[in-house]
Amino acid sequence: MAHNVTQRYAKPGFRATRPRRNPGELGEVNSSVQGGPCRPRSLKGQTMVEFALVAPLFFFLIFAVLDFGRMFFVQMNLQQAVQEAGRFASTGNHLPDPKKPGQNLSRVDSIIAAAKQEAWGADIANIQISSLAGGSGSAGGPGDTVTVSLTSNLKLMTPFVGQFFPNGAYTFTSSATFRNEPFPPGNTK
Repeated sequence: MAHNVTQRYAKPGFRATRPRRNPGELGEVNSSVQGGPCRPRSLKGQTMVEFALVAPLFFFLIFAVLDFGRMFFVQMNLQQAVQEAGRFASTGNHLPDPKKPGQNLSRVDSIIAAAKQEAWGADIANIQISSLAGGSGSAGGPGDTVTVSLTSNLKLMTPFVGQFFPNGAYTFTSSATFRNEPFPPGNTK
């Protein structure tokens, strides 16, 4: 017959408020007690499962932030290139021809070269220059209005993010319109 531990060790006139603890309750490691040495292994497995569930979402977010940051950078860069090309176009100036020393590029080719010099980080495939009086392919004369527009494609780095865009690339279109300064009419071509 088992005796109550508190009754057995209690002093006369002393009332025990708490029974004596079992060895497993004192924090000793006992393999037969729940929460023993097997627990860290189960936590490792749980951690791996949680990582496997969260990692794809985490990496998707990181790559999406990188791709969208790159897209914003290229958009700002292309807009700056169009602004600079438009400013250059409004002056009526010509750039020197790098292939033929002593000669100048045509005005339209000078504007295209000015845009390409400013647009680093993006491949400019399609630049269009037009004016009100001269139409498409003309930078216009003094006092005319010239419009410079360009279109560029940016291939996204992450295929998973790229699947949300046609052909895995984002298409940028940027344009600027300026009024030509009063320059000598001979600079028109």
